[in-house]
This record gives sequence, C-alpha cells and structure tokens, in this order.
Amino acid sequence: MKNFLLVLSIAATLAFSACKSTPSDADLIKAATEKVANPAVTVMVKDGVATLKGELADQAAVDKAKAAAMVEGVKSVVVTDLKVKPTPAPIVATTNPMLKGDIEKALAAKGFKDVTVDVTTTPATLRGSVAKGKLAEVVQAAQAANGGKPVLNQVTEK
Repeated sequence: MKNFLLVLSIAATLAFSACKSTPSDADLIKAATEKVANPAVTVMVKDGVATLKGELADQAAVDKAKAAAMVEGVKSVVVTDLKVKPTPAPIVATTNPMLKGDIEKALAAKGFKDVTVDVTTTPATLRGSVAKGKLAEVVQAAQAANGGKPVLNQVTEK
C-alpha cells in the first residue's frame, strides 16, 4: 500500500508539472501588443500564430514589430498585412510657358518692363519693381491675363 501511494503521488506530481498551461490567444494578443508598442500596428493571434496589420514608415520598423511580437507562447509571426508606407512622389514644379507669355505680354503692354513672372509656383508669382503708385495696376494686369485668378505679388515700389 505504501508503494502504491508513493507511485500515485509521483505520477500526480509528474502529471501536474507536465501540464504546463499555454497562454490563451487573448493573452498573447495583449502581450504582443504591449511589446510592439506601436498604435499603427494591430496584433491578432489565432492558435498561437500572430498576424500583424498596419502601415509603417519603413522596412526596419516592420522588422522591429515582427521581432517584438514574438513573445513567449507565440509560435510564429505573419507580417503579410504589415505594409511599408509608400514614399510620396516628389513635387515637381511645372511651368506653363503660355501663361507666362500671356502675363508678360499684358505687363509689357502697360509698360512694366522690370517685372518678371514665375509660373513654377501656384499662383503665378510677380517679382521686380515698379514706379510708386503703379503696384495695383501691375497686379490687376497680371490677374486679368491669368484668367482672373490671383497672383502672388512680390513686386516692390521704387
């Protein structure tokens, strides 16, 4: 009987120590989300497999999130839904030679020879100098040639 109790107690001890509890998916989501610590990343876990979703600035941030999500109990991390934000295309200034010519002709017709027109900006920009009291006339002529649209006035009076 003593041997039976001894064997039974050893078996019970081994059974309890072998039944190590595995964390639930909800516990893994919480742990991985805390470790990732990035509000742009959503962590989902199903059957111990973590899936990361979101949009990050670069590949290094994706790799960092993937490594952080590999908490104890997570079997693997899937990042197919974790994207790198596209780099915005550079803004290229374009010119409109016809508009530039139209505004320059209108200014020349009024006798304003010291005013330059830049149409690489929006709105078109006027630069240069005019006689005192002629500033409003320059702007009005340029706006009329620009189809009534405003122009950026950087003209000074001399």
